[in-house]
Amino acid sequence: MITVGQALVQGLVARGVEVVFGIPGVHTIELYRGLPGSGIRHVTARHEQGAVFMADGYARVSGKPGVAFVITGPGLTNALTAMAQARADSIPLLVISGVNRRDSLGRGLGLLHELPDQAGMVAALCPTLQVTGPEALEGALDAAFAALETGRPGPVHLEVPTDVMPLPCAPPAAQAMPAAPAPDPARLAEASRRLAGAQRPVILAGGGARRAGPELLALAERLDAPVVQTTNARGLMHGHPLAVPASPSLDAVRALIAGADALLAVGTEFGQTDYDMYVKGGLPDMAAMIRIDICGDQLSRHPAAVTLRADAGAALAALLPAVPQAQGDGTARAAQARAAAWAELSPPMQAQVALLNTLRDALPGAIIVGDSTQPVYAGNLHYDHDRPGGWFNAATGYGALGFGPGAAVGAALAAPGVPVVCLIGDGGLQFSPGELRTAVDEGLAITFLVWNNAGFREIAEAMQAAGTEVLGCSPSPLRMEPFAAACDLPFASILPNADALRAALSMPQTGPRLIEIRVE
Repeated sequence: MITVGQALVQGLVARGVEVVFGIPGVHTIELYRGLPGSGIRHVTARHEQGAVFMADGYARVSGKPGVAFVITGPGLTNALTAMAQARADSIPLLVISGVNRRDSLGRGLGLLHELPDQAGMVAALCPTLQVTGPEALEGALDAAFAALETGRPGPVHLEVPTDVMPLPCAPPAAQAMPAAPAPDPARLAEASRRLAGAQRPVILAGGGARRAGPELLALAERLDAPVVQTTNARGLMHGHPLAVPASPSLDAVRALIAGADALLAVGTEFGQTDYDMYVKGGLPDMAAMIRIDICGDQLSRHPAAVTLRADAGAALAALLPAVPQAQGDGTARAAQARAAAWAELSPPMQAQVALLNTLRDALPGAIIVGDSTQPVYAGNLHYDHDRPGGWFNAATGYGALGFGPGAAVGAALAAPGVPVVCLIGDGGLQFSPGELRTAVDEGLAITFLVWNNAGFREIAEAMQAAGTEVLGCSPSPLRMEPFAAACDLPFASILPNADALRAALSMPQTGPRLIEIRVE
């Protein structure tokens, strides 16, 4: 008979888990007893937050839930920031922790890693489940994966008391997950009717559409509709004349939306960081739109004339044969919106996006994982990536600094052989420098591209714009060359120009490397 900890690992295997990120501790030894011979690859992070960021990057690229093991107490509290980022971006993560023995919970006995109410602390953020005994393991795993794989995804926490982990337990079977809901026929007919009669339709695509690229493209061409792509939808229609890879926070994109006589919103939650980054209000009235989303709660949060609760790809495919081929001015409207949106960017932002274009063209099909740094902010406003799901970052939603290195490790493990770039500022790098060693340990060919402006430049500029004395925005940066040497990384330092970046990226690469962009 195996232990609960070992059985839990076998339950993960039965549910398709191939990689686990974590840091072992005395409260999770039984989980680690189950890993050897299981077929699951364990990746050791340098900080629990980094482990969960790794699981996040893995989930975004693989399309499967990311899994992390953390210890009771401080391991879980360290992970909470990364779990909150995943919640903001609808990323499926399973964070498995220990918790102190059952008879001690809530009693304040001064045990190692003790919290007053660990599950209660997490419950405010995401679903939390406890394995109360061996007989509860299978049901807890089924409930966790049902939350991860049906409806709107996000983080789920599963805790196992230290006195339950070593108990004998039978291996748990895996329950088949229910299928995604099919679109309601009556609502589908009404949506088709509205789209068929439109002369100036516009599609708004969010992160929920990122795995429905072919269906989105086919319907956009049938409707002759410009497609506005929020940050997490970039890459779905690279270079297409109907693509508008620019933020709805920009006036030009809002004008395109306001001029539409039919709006179709696909997998977008209308979050402020996508639709009103500058908090200036004035969004067009979108109450007459058609909205597709997998989550019923999400559909109820923004007025819409027609709502379709369904998988994005399935709903788009169902709409396609029900609407006629349009002959409109969609290409001209999209081109006008792209050009006007570009003109809204400041010259420094345009230069930063030009550098992103150089990066994309030098590494075709790369995954660019961004942290909160100036070129990423610029790209989120206006940038056309060439790979679906290949442009993502923490500068939307929760906005956690230090996201990039861990998420890049997870992305590289999910897509072997695909170039991965971590684009991070010198300030953000100091939040999670240790995760570069994980990339070394795992032999991952990640390019760590550090935008070094010697401080928190974006915050300093915001303080100046607000008429506030700039304070606290000049933390001294790492000396990049000795830091790279300490991490055993090949190193190059360049100025922010296209020729220098192309030359640095052309150097042969077998493992991770660090390229500093010195911003004068």
